[in-house]
Amino acid sequence: MKKMYFIAIYPPQEVIEEIKVFKKDLALNYANSKALKNDAHITLFPPFSRDLELESDIHTAFEKTDTDILPFEITLNGFGSFPNPKNPVIFVQPEISENLNLLQQKVKQHFNFIKYSFTPHMTVGYRDLSFENYLKAWEVYKNKIYKTNFLVDKILLLRYDGKWTPIAEKPLKEI
Repeated sequence: MKKMYFIAIYPPQEVIEEIKVFKKDLALNYANSKALKNDAHITLFPPFSRDLELESDIHTAFEKTDTDILPFEITLNGFGSFPNPKNPVIFVQPEISENLNLLQQKVKQHFNFIKYSFTPHMTVGYRDLSFENYLKAWEVYKNKIYKTNFLVDKILLLRYDGKWTPIAEKPLKEI
């Protein structure tokens, strides 16, 4: 049986709740409810499918990931978007972070079987967001102010079992 996995950074619960307010707004006013299914996160390695019997290999690769960098702050500042007409996305925008890019590169050393570009973001609206509703929502969100920060001190490996569930975590370097 195949399962889906991915690797991510999750903010503290209070940031997840703050971002959920934006997701609820998109669900209520722009017919976009799919984003409500997932908690806010920054994807370090996108979802991939593997046989459940191979899960120990995924754990081994995850454990081998070099997280020997000091915990660091990420600042979320405003909103961004991917204006793809077939699959538009609105997201909370993290400020550029060398440590975040470094951490993603370290994950990629052991999880390198998918080619993808790393554009850090926390999705607010996607999937069932029509391009027409995206354009309406983007008019509101492109100038909306939202700023907060949080400490990144671990990465998570998640598996999809009807919802994304953390199955392992790896701390960053102890201070």
